[in-house]
Amino acid sequence: MLSSSNVSTPQQQLQQQHVRIEGHDQQVVTNSPTLSSTTLSIAESKELTGLTHECGVFGAIACGDWPTQIDIGHVICLGLVALQHRGQESAGIATSEGKCSKNFNVHKGMGMISTLFNDDSMKKLRGNLGIGHTRYSTAGASEVVNCQPFVVHTAHGAMALAHNGEVVNNESLRREVLARGVGLSTHSDSELIAQSLCCAPEGVSEHDGPNWPARIRHFMMLAPLSYSLVIMLKDKIYAVRDTYGNRPLCIGKIVPINSGHAVNSTETPADGWVVSSESCGFLSIGARYVREVEPGEIVELTREGYRTVDIVERPEFKRMAFCIFEYVYFARGDSIFEGQMVYSVRLECGRQLWREAPVEADIVSSVPESGTAAAHGYARESNLEFAEVLCRNRYVGRTFIQPSTRLRQLGVAKKFGALSENVAGKRLVLIDDSIVRGNTIGPIIKLLRDAGAKEVHIRIASPPLQYPCYMGINIPTREELIANKLNAKQLARQVGADSLAYLSVAGLVQTVQRKHVASGKPTGHCTACLTGEYPGGLPDELSW
Repeated sequence: MLSSSNVSTPQQQLQQQHVRIEGHDQQVVTNSPTLSSTTLSIAESKELTGLTHECGVFGAIACGDWPTQIDIGHVICLGLVALQHRGQESAGIATSEGKCSKNFNVHKGMGMISTLFNDDSMKKLRGNLGIGHTRYSTAGASEVVNCQPFVVHTAHGAMALAHNGEVVNNESLRREVLARGVGLSTHSDSELIAQSLCCAPEGVSEHDGPNWPARIRHFMMLAPLSYSLVIMLKDKIYAVRDTYGNRPLCIGKIVPINSGHAVNSTETPADGWVVSSESCGFLSIGARYVREVEPGEIVELTREGYRTVDIVERPEFKRMAFCIFEYVYFARGDSIFEGQMVYSVRLECGRQLWREAPVEADIVSSVPESGTAAAHGYARESNLEFAEVLCRNRYVGRTFIQPSTRLRQLGVAKKFGALSENVAGKRLVLIDDSIVRGNTIGPIIKLLRDAGAKEVHIRIASPPLQYPCYMGINIPTREELIANKLNAKQLARQVGADSLAYLSVAGLVQTVQRKHVASGKPTGHCTACLTGEYPGGLPDELSW
């Protein structure tokens, strides 16, 4: 465990900086012995335009009397652990005791949650409310200065902000902020958003103090997508979701330990409230899922509870555009989106995949972990046996979100082993959730062939990825996407598969929306990375 109070030991190799932001003390930790937020410069960093991020945000506030008996810092830390799959490069927590508007307690830095937070650092994160962030970025922005939560000191006190997504029209928003004479020290959208919120919009009266909902609304009108935000002030938290609902955000209730399975009961007292990118960590912190933050909604959380303070509408001719790739890959299986568990959707995707692309085989298996639910669905629909064929080394990170192709390719060799007894002499259907660059599936097939597989048929529980994402997913260029170079038959030959087939776009959308169609509830999903149809147009076409 790494500690901000014991950072000079050779084993830990940490460097700690104390960064002063207009009277605000932060502790920033980096795993590099030479990297410093004070020595980084724009000239030293790589080209940062067109970057995408895939992150997790979390916030918690205690109800009742303050100081609270709930350890808010630990609640947030555990919430971030549950969101670790959304980002593994940096993390941070900011807390407030609710009394002083000038200072927050902040600890953040590069690395995993487990390396950044220990007993010593957690003692410094006492408070009655707080927010946290875990981050993944492309390589160019993987710097300590971009760690979140981002804290600024406004004329009305400190404000902390954590952000998931990417502001599509960030260049025009950056010009608008710079035109006010505001300097920006990073390339982070989070700083840009924070500085945008620091000035009151024209025509808004603030004689009795800052009108934060009006400021947030003004920002949302300037930047319709893509973001989910948690914003902390002295004694309250705002949860904000863009008008298209592109990035996820949900609310949970911290309940007494002996509450059991009481869900959403108004009679169950609230010990506190949480807001998170995903609901997967709620049970582990003693919270219960309540609902999603609706597209365009601004939710205010205080010690008295939560309430909707405003809803910013999107244009009438525009539909909701929740990222469909959250179902396919990013989210944890036990998270709930749009009233349905991610695992159940992936299971149904496997069923639909069999209907579209059946094949004669002996067993069905998966590339763990995110392909497993779809593989079970494929097996159930086809009446084939499901059997594990790959043994995963759980101490190796995701290959999709490592910075370089070389690391991805090297990662495959140490990531899996083959269960030879389940493979030898068998015709195998191997289910994976997606193919992005095509670097990993070939070595996996070779591994299975070497273990004695007679046939290996690849089935992908999502359509081919063909377009970059400008809204928060690491799909930077069309040239990197293997589906733009090879069709399914060509790719099968290249990777050594007997056959390869994808789930269709129509099949994926139908599966994701099946419950909504049955209930008549309006819905909509962003399929830009699959179809090239962007909900707000391409960045250089935007007029907002």
